Amino acid sequence: MSAEDHFHHVRDFGYFEVPSFLTSSHAYTAVGDVPWHVKHVLHLGQEASLDEVNGALVGKILIPQPFAGTAKHPGLIVTKFMVLQVVVLVLCLLIFRGLGSRIRSGQPAKGRFWNFWEAFALAIRDQVVRPTIGDHSHDHGHGDHGHADHGHGDHGHGHHGAVATGGHPADRYLPFVWSCFFYVLFCNLLGAVPSLGSATGNINVTAALAFSAFMASFLFGVQAMGVGGFFANLIPNTGMTGVGNLAMSALMFPIELMGFVIKHTILALRLFGNIMGGHTALGVILGFIGSAAKGPVALWGVVTVGSVLGQIGVGLLELLVAVLQAYVFSFLATIFISGAVHKH
Repeated sequence: MSAEDHFHHVRDFGYFEVPSFLTSSHAYTAVGDVPWHVKHVLHLGQEASLDEVNGALVGKILIPQPFAGTAKHPGLIVTKFMVLQVVVLVLCLLIFRGLGSRIRSGQPAKGRFWNFWEAFALAIRDQVVRPTIGDHSHDHGHGDHGHADHGHGDHGHGHHGAVATGGHPADRYLPFVWSCFFYVLFCNLLGAVPSLGSATGNINVTAALAFSAFMASFLFGVQAMGVGGFFANLIPNTGMTGVGNLAMSALMFPIELMGFVIKHTILALRLFGNIMGGHTALGVILGFIGSAAKGPVALWGVVTVGSVLGQIGVGLLELLVAVLQAYVFSFLATIFISGAVHKH
Protein backbone atom coordinates (compact mmCIF):
# COMPACT_ATOMS: atom_id res chain seq x y z
CA MET A 1 0.00 0.00 0.00
CA SER A 2 2.78 2.43 0.86
CA ALA A 3 4.17 2.07 -2.64
CA GLU A 4 0.93 3.49 -4.02
CA ASP A 5 0.14 5.97 -1.27
CA HIS A 6 2.94 8.47 -0.68
CA PHE A 7 1.19 9.76 2.45
CA HIS A 8 0.80 6.31 3.98
CA HIS A 9 3.11 6.87 6.96
CA VAL A 10 1.39 10.06 8.09
CA ARG A 11 -2.16 8.72 7.94
CA ASP A 12 -4.21 7.32 10.80
CA PHE A 13 -4.60 3.56 11.08
CA GLY A 14 -5.70 0.91 13.54
CA TYR A 15 -2.12 -0.19 14.17
CA PHE A 16 1.38 1.04 14.97
CA GLU A 17 4.14 0.42 12.45
CA VAL A 18 7.34 -1.03 13.90
CA PRO A 19 10.46 -2.76 12.51
CA SER A 20 9.43 -6.09 11.00
CA PHE A 21 11.62 -8.16 13.35
CA LEU A 22 9.36 -7.09 16.23
CA THR A 23 6.35 -8.83 14.71
CA SER A 24 5.48 -12.27 13.34
CA SER A 25 4.33 -13.00 9.81
CA HIS A 26 2.30 -15.98 11.09
CA ALA A 27 -0.06 -14.39 13.57
CA TYR A 28 -3.01 -16.57 12.44
CA THR A 29 -3.11 -20.25 11.50
CA ALA A 30 -6.57 -20.31 9.92
CA VAL A 31 -8.43 -17.68 7.96
CA GLY A 32 -11.52 -18.31 10.07
CA ASP A 33 -9.63 -17.10 13.14
CA VAL A 34 -9.08 -13.63 11.67
CA PRO A 35 -11.57 -11.10 13.14
CA TRP A 36 -13.35 -8.91 10.61
CA HIS A 37 -11.83 -5.74 12.06
CA VAL A 38 -8.28 -7.02 11.48
CA LYS A 39 -8.93 -7.20 7.75
CA HIS A 40 -10.65 -3.83 7.95
CA VAL A 41 -7.74 -1.99 9.59
CA LEU A 42 -5.30 -3.67 7.22
CA HIS A 43 -7.43 -2.44 4.29
CA LEU A 44 -8.01 -5.96 3.05
CA GLY A 45 -11.26 -7.33 1.72
CA GLN A 46 -13.20 -9.77 3.89
CA GLU A 47 -12.35 -12.47 1.35
CA ALA A 48 -8.60 -12.00 1.83
CA SER A 49 -6.56 -15.18 2.17
CA LEU A 50 -4.56 -16.23 5.20
CA ASP A 51 -1.28 -15.47 3.43
CA GLU A 52 -2.48 -11.97 2.56
CA VAL A 53 -3.47 -11.28 6.16
CA ASN A 54 -0.25 -12.62 7.67
CA GLY A 55 1.81 -10.80 5.06
CA ALA A 56 0.06 -7.51 5.82
CA LEU A 57 0.66 -7.99 9.55
CA VAL A 58 4.44 -7.86 9.17
CA GLY A 59 5.78 -4.67 10.74
CA LYS A 60 2.48 -3.81 12.43
CA ILE A 61 1.21 -4.02 16.00
CA LEU A 62 -2.58 -4.02 15.97
CA ILE A 63 -4.53 -1.89 18.42
CA PRO A 64 -7.10 -3.88 20.45
CA GLN A 65 -10.63 -3.21 19.26
CA PRO A 66 -13.07 -3.75 22.15
CA PHE A 67 -15.80 -1.70 20.45
CA ALA A 68 -15.45 -3.01 16.89
CA GLY A 69 -18.75 -4.90 16.84
CA THR A 70 -19.33 -7.31 13.97
CA ALA A 71 -19.01 -7.14 10.21
CA LYS A 72 -22.80 -6.76 9.92
CA HIS A 73 -23.00 -4.28 12.79
CA PRO A 74 -19.64 -2.47 12.91
CA GLY A 75 -18.86 -0.27 15.87
CA LEU A 76 -16.04 2.10 16.80
CA ILE A 77 -12.58 1.34 15.43
CA VAL A 78 -9.87 2.64 17.75
CA THR A 79 -7.05 4.24 15.77
CA LYS A 80 -3.45 5.21 16.45
CA PHE A 81 -4.24 8.91 16.78
CA MET A 82 -7.03 8.17 19.26
CA VAL A 83 -4.57 6.25 21.44
CA LEU A 84 -1.97 9.00 21.16
CA GLN A 85 -4.50 11.64 22.21
CA VAL A 86 -5.32 9.60 25.31
CA VAL A 87 -1.57 9.43 26.00
CA VAL A 88 -1.41 13.24 25.68
CA LEU A 89 -4.33 13.62 28.08
CA VAL A 90 -2.64 11.37 30.65
CA LEU A 91 0.65 13.27 30.28
CA CYS A 92 -1.11 16.60 30.82
CA LEU A 93 -2.91 15.31 33.90
CA LEU A 94 0.20 13.80 35.45
CA ILE A 95 2.48 16.76 34.79
CA PHE A 96 0.17 19.63 35.65
CA ARG A 97 -1.64 18.03 38.55
CA GLY A 98 1.82 17.37 39.96
CA LEU A 99 2.91 20.95 39.29
CA GLY A 100 -0.34 22.32 40.71
CA SER A 101 0.02 20.35 43.92
CA ARG A 102 3.51 21.77 44.40
CA ILE A 103 2.58 25.45 43.97
CA ARG A 104 -0.89 25.39 45.51
CA SER A 105 0.50 26.56 48.82
CA GLY A 106 2.23 29.51 47.17
CA GLN A 107 5.69 28.04 47.63
CA PRO A 108 8.15 27.79 44.72
CA ALA A 109 8.16 24.56 42.75
CA LYS A 110 11.47 22.74 43.25
CA GLY A 111 13.30 20.62 40.73
CA ARG A 112 14.36 21.16 37.14
CA PHE A 113 11.52 19.05 35.77
CA TRP A 114 8.80 21.07 37.46
CA ASN A 115 10.53 24.38 36.80
CA PHE A 116 10.73 23.47 33.10
CA TRP A 117 6.95 23.13 32.74
CA GLU A 118 6.31 26.06 35.03
CA ALA A 119 8.42 28.25 32.72
CA PHE A 120 6.26 27.29 29.72
CA ALA A 121 3.07 28.03 31.65
CA LEU A 122 4.34 31.41 32.85
CA ALA A 123 5.49 32.35 29.35
CA ILE A 124 1.99 31.73 27.96
CA ARG A 125 0.44 33.67 30.82
CA ASP A 126 2.79 36.65 30.90
CA GLN A 127 3.73 36.94 27.22
CA VAL A 128 0.51 35.86 25.51
CA VAL A 129 -2.71 35.93 27.55
CA ARG A 130 -2.26 38.93 29.85
CA PRO A 131 -0.73 41.36 27.32
CA THR A 132 -3.06 40.29 24.48
CA ILE A 133 -6.38 40.27 26.33
CA GLY A 134 -5.41 42.93 28.87
CA ASP A 135 -7.84 44.30 31.42
CA HIS A 136 -11.33 43.14 30.57
CA SER A 137 -12.90 46.06 32.42
CA HIS A 138 -11.59 48.63 29.92
CA ASP A 139 -10.20 48.73 26.42
CA HIS A 140 -6.62 49.85 26.87
CA GLY A 141 -4.12 49.03 24.16
CA HIS A 142 -1.28 46.59 24.23
CA GLY A 143 1.09 49.23 25.49
CA ASP A 144 -0.81 49.52 28.79
CA HIS A 145 0.21 46.01 29.68
CA GLY A 146 3.91 46.15 28.99
CA HIS A 147 6.84 45.33 31.17
CA ALA A 148 5.95 47.99 33.70
CA ASP A 149 2.82 46.03 34.65
CA HIS A 150 4.44 42.61 34.47
CA GLY A 151 7.92 43.12 35.70
CA HIS A 152 10.24 40.54 37.07
CA GLY A 153 8.76 40.77 40.54
CA ASP A 154 5.32 39.83 39.25
CA HIS A 155 6.73 36.76 37.57
CA GLY A 156 8.06 35.27 40.76
CA HIS A 157 6.74 32.26 42.52
CA GLY A 158 4.63 34.24 44.96
CA HIS A 159 2.01 34.95 42.27
CA HIS A 160 0.71 31.41 41.94
CA GLY A 161 -2.16 31.93 44.34
CA ALA A 162 -3.22 34.98 42.33
CA VAL A 163 -3.50 32.89 39.20
CA ALA A 164 -5.90 30.50 40.85
CA THR A 165 -8.07 33.29 42.24
CA GLY A 166 -8.06 35.46 39.10
CA GLY A 167 -5.43 38.00 40.19
CA HIS A 168 -5.46 39.50 36.69
CA PRO A 169 -8.71 39.92 34.70
CA ALA A 170 -7.30 37.94 31.76
CA ASP A 171 -6.48 34.96 33.97
CA ARG A 172 -10.03 33.68 33.65
CA TYR A 173 -9.13 32.63 30.09
CA LEU A 174 -5.86 30.97 31.06
CA PRO A 175 -7.15 27.41 31.60
CA PHE A 176 -8.43 27.23 28.03
CA VAL A 177 -5.32 28.75 26.43
CA TRP A 178 -3.01 26.59 28.55
CA SER A 179 -5.01 23.52 27.53
CA CYS A 180 -4.68 24.44 23.85
CA PHE A 181 -0.95 25.05 24.08
CA PHE A 182 0.08 21.94 25.98
CA TYR A 183 -2.34 19.62 24.21
CA VAL A 184 -1.08 20.71 20.78
CA LEU A 185 2.53 20.68 21.99
CA PHE A 186 2.40 17.11 23.28
CA CYS A 187 0.55 15.88 20.19
CA ASN A 188 3.23 17.48 18.01
CA LEU A 189 6.15 16.12 20.01
CA LEU A 190 4.89 12.54 19.94
CA GLY A 191 5.50 12.65 16.20
CA ALA A 192 9.24 12.77 16.92
CA VAL A 193 9.07 9.34 18.60
CA PRO A 194 9.70 6.46 16.16
CA SER A 195 6.61 4.35 15.35
CA LEU A 196 4.23 6.90 16.84
CA GLY A 197 2.86 9.96 15.05
CA SER A 198 1.36 13.41 15.43
CA ALA A 199 -2.40 13.43 15.90
CA THR A 200 -2.31 17.09 14.86
CA GLY A 201 -1.32 15.88 11.39
CA ASN A 202 -4.93 14.76 10.96
CA ILE A 203 -7.45 17.36 9.76
CA ASN A 204 -10.19 15.86 11.95
CA VAL A 205 -8.14 16.50 15.08
CA THR A 206 -7.20 20.06 14.15
CA ALA A 207 -10.80 20.77 13.11
CA ALA A 208 -11.99 19.67 16.56
CA LEU A 209 -9.37 21.90 18.19
CA ALA A 210 -10.37 24.86 16.02
CA PHE A 211 -14.04 24.27 16.82
CA SER A 212 -13.17 24.33 20.53
CA ALA A 213 -11.46 27.69 20.01
CA PHE A 214 -14.48 28.92 18.05
CA MET A 215 -16.88 27.95 20.83
CA ALA A 216 -14.57 29.45 23.47
CA SER A 217 -14.48 32.80 21.63
CA PHE A 218 -18.25 32.76 21.28
CA LEU A 219 -19.00 31.77 24.87
CA PHE A 220 -16.47 34.17 26.39
CA GLY A 221 -17.83 36.94 24.17
CA VAL A 222 -21.41 36.23 25.22
CA GLN A 223 -20.37 36.19 28.89
CA ALA A 224 -18.73 39.59 28.48
CA MET A 225 -21.34 41.35 26.33
CA GLY A 226 -24.45 39.24 26.12
CA VAL A 227 -25.74 37.54 22.98
CA GLY A 228 -26.90 40.75 21.32
CA GLY A 229 -23.77 42.62 22.31
CA PHE A 230 -21.53 39.87 20.95
CA PHE A 231 -23.08 39.94 17.48
CA ALA A 232 -23.28 43.73 17.51
CA ASN A 233 -19.58 43.84 18.34
CA LEU A 234 -18.79 42.00 15.11
CA ILE A 235 -19.73 45.15 13.19
CA PRO A 236 -16.95 47.78 13.25
CA ASN A 237 -17.74 51.47 13.60
CA THR A 238 -18.72 52.73 10.15
CA GLY A 239 -18.39 56.42 11.00
CA MET A 240 -21.84 57.01 9.50
CA THR A 241 -25.20 57.89 11.04
CA GLY A 242 -28.85 57.33 10.29
CA VAL A 243 -30.01 55.19 7.38
CA GLY A 244 -26.53 55.05 5.89
CA ASN A 245 -25.14 53.50 9.08
CA LEU A 246 -27.95 50.90 9.18
CA ALA A 247 -27.45 50.00 5.53
CA MET A 248 -23.68 49.69 5.87
CA SER A 249 -24.00 47.67 9.07
CA ALA A 250 -26.46 45.30 7.40
CA LEU A 251 -23.99 44.74 4.57
CA MET A 252 -20.99 44.30 6.84
CA PHE A 253 -22.56 41.97 9.41
CA PRO A 254 -22.65 38.81 7.25
CA ILE A 255 -19.13 39.56 6.03
CA GLU A 256 -17.81 39.96 9.57
CA LEU A 257 -19.68 36.87 10.76
CA MET A 258 -18.20 34.86 7.92
CA GLY A 259 -14.78 36.26 8.78
CA PHE A 260 -15.22 35.12 12.39
CA VAL A 261 -15.86 31.58 11.16
CA ILE A 262 -13.07 31.65 8.57
CA LYS A 263 -10.49 32.82 11.11
CA HIS A 264 -11.12 29.76 13.25
CA THR A 265 -11.21 27.48 10.20
CA ILE A 266 -7.73 28.70 9.30
CA LEU A 267 -6.58 27.59 12.75
CA ALA A 268 -7.33 24.01 11.74
CA LEU A 269 -5.79 24.27 8.28
CA ARG A 270 -2.62 26.02 9.50
CA LEU A 271 -1.83 23.44 12.18
CA PHE A 272 -2.72 20.49 9.96
CA GLY A 273 -0.67 21.78 7.02
CA ASN A 274 2.48 22.45 9.03
CA ILE A 275 2.50 19.14 10.90
CA MET A 276 1.42 17.03 7.93
CA GLY A 277 3.89 18.77 5.64
CA GLY A 278 6.82 18.26 8.00
CA HIS A 279 6.26 14.53 8.39
CA THR A 280 5.65 14.13 4.68
CA ALA A 281 8.99 15.82 3.96
CA LEU A 282 10.71 13.36 6.30
CA GLY A 283 9.07 10.43 4.51
CA VAL A 284 10.07 11.73 1.09
CA ILE A 285 13.70 12.25 2.15
CA LEU A 286 13.98 8.71 3.49
CA GLY A 287 12.16 7.42 0.41
CA PHE A 288 15.15 8.48 -1.70
CA ILE A 289 17.07 5.55 -0.18
CA GLY A 290 14.65 3.00 -1.60
CA SER A 291 14.61 4.71 -4.98
CA ALA A 292 18.41 4.75 -5.20
CA ALA A 293 18.66 1.07 -4.20
CA LYS A 294 17.83 0.08 -7.77
CA GLY A 295 20.90 1.89 -9.09
CA PRO A 296 24.66 1.49 -8.57
CA VAL A 297 25.88 0.70 -5.07
CA ALA A 298 28.02 3.85 -4.95
CA LEU A 299 25.03 6.04 -5.80
CA TRP A 300 22.92 4.24 -3.20
CA GLY A 301 25.59 4.88 -0.55
CA VAL A 302 25.78 8.59 -1.33
CA VAL A 303 22.00 8.97 -1.34
CA THR A 304 21.67 6.99 1.89
CA VAL A 305 24.17 9.16 3.76
CA GLY A 306 22.60 12.34 2.36
CA SER A 307 19.07 11.20 3.18
CA VAL A 308 19.92 10.21 6.75
CA LEU A 309 21.71 13.51 7.38
CA GLY A 310 18.83 15.40 5.79
CA GLN A 311 16.35 13.50 7.92
CA ILE A 312 18.27 14.40 11.08
CA GLY A 313 18.35 18.07 10.10
CA VAL A 314 14.67 18.20 9.22
CA GLY A 315 13.86 16.19 12.36
CA LEU A 316 15.57 18.79 14.54
CA LEU A 317 13.67 21.50 12.70
CA GLU A 318 10.46 19.58 13.37
CA LEU A 319 11.08 19.87 17.12
CA LEU A 320 11.18 23.64 16.73
CA VAL A 321 8.06 23.55 14.56
CA ALA A 322 6.26 21.44 17.20
CA VAL A 323 6.76 24.15 19.82
CA LEU A 324 6.20 27.02 17.40
CA GLN A 325 2.89 25.67 16.08
CA ALA A 326 1.58 25.09 19.61
CA TYR A 327 2.49 28.69 20.41
CA VAL A 328 0.90 30.04 17.21
CA PHE A 329 -2.33 28.11 17.81
CA SER A 330 -2.68 29.33 21.40
CA PHE A 331 -1.64 32.88 20.48
CA LEU A 332 -4.20 33.14 17.66
CA ALA A 333 -6.88 31.62 19.90
CA THR A 334 -6.04 34.30 22.49
CA ILE A 335 -6.32 37.05 19.87
CA PHE A 336 -9.75 35.78 18.83
CA ILE A 337 -10.89 35.65 22.46
CA SER A 338 -9.61 39.19 22.99
CA GLY A 339 -11.58 40.40 19.98
CA ALA A 340 -14.70 38.70 21.31
CA VAL A 341 -14.58 40.14 24.83
CA HIS A 342 -13.51 43.70 24.03
CA LYS A 343 -15.49 46.42 22.33
CA HIS A 344 -14.21 47.18 18.85
